[in-house]
Amino acid sequence: MNSHTRPVATAKKLGLLAAVTVCVLSLAQCSGDSSDRGRTPSREHREPPSATAPPPGLEREITAYTAAFDEDSGYRRPSRTDRKTVAAGVGLLLDGRRDEAERRLSDVDFAIRTVTDEATGRRYAEIADRAESGSAPRGWGRVYVDLDSPVRWSAQVPHPVADRHTERLGAQLLSRAPGGVLIVAGAHRKAGRGDQADVAHRRDSVFHAVCDELVRRGLPGVQLHGMAEDSAPDHDVVASTGRGREAVTEGRALADDLKRRGYDVCRAWARSCPLAGRTNVQGRAATARDVPFLHVEFGPRLREDRDHAGEAVAALADVTRTWRRG
Repeated sequence: MNSHTRPVATAKKLGLLAAVTVCVLSLAQCSGDSSDRGRTPSREHREPPSATAPPPGLEREITAYTAAFDEDSGYRRPSRTDRKTVAAGVGLLLDGRRDEAERRLSDVDFAIRTVTDEATGRRYAEIADRAESGSAPRGWGRVYVDLDSPVRWSAQVPHPVADRHTERLGAQLLSRAPGGVLIVAGAHRKAGRGDQADVAHRRDSVFHAVCDELVRRGLPGVQLHGMAEDSAPDHDVVASTGRGREAVTEGRALADDLKRRGYDVCRAWARSCPLAGRTNVQGRAATARDVPFLHVEFGPRLREDRDHAGEAVAALADVTRTWRRG
């Protein structure tokens, strides 16, 4: 090769290299465009804001527990002795007799441990089923008890996952408002045979036994539910006192607070509302003992959007403030 052809060959090589580089970059851009640009994610993959990882602490603890719940996750109906033993263990813990509570609960393979909400530093006793991690979980649920304040009220989540994100509302409420007990059902409401796992309508569950123990102690409660958008299309929330009227004052306060925050509430004690919880067995037990009980159905945006959920929790926390003074 002479001195005149060498620069030409070099130039051709450089030109070929540049062309390859441009092509590779173009392919990378095209690959990104084909997977993302102009495509709307499917409903299964479009996550609402609150579906991102929750903040560390109690909410993360509870959502990790409920993450595996589905209609096929299984449920075993507890015996009367099982139910009474768990409720008695919760009662002993509320009386400050933790050692006795642990011994009693161990009879049905439940245990107590202390968890700390990293966001607030508050401590909670977690009463949990040791069988949860086994191949056939019983689905009997968990109980969380505030260890840093006198217990004055309860929050109840009977349909975690099935009523989407109600477990998060419960966790956020317990973290935000001192003096609470949170009861979370241990299975999807359709996990058992027939309606066995639908604890809001069954008296033969650990969930009901614990709620009944709290009612026996006079603790008012709020039960958190989630309704579909078309269940009450003109309302964001349905608030009810169940079959009784012991919590009408608290119900009005909750509805007024939510209205000020921009939400429309159907007030079941004053008018006909869907999903008013008249057949709810925990509400009936509370009414039988003249204990205040609120049954609250939240529409999708108040559960699936973290900002709206925060407004709902703030309004609920205001209600518990009244109960804490009682």
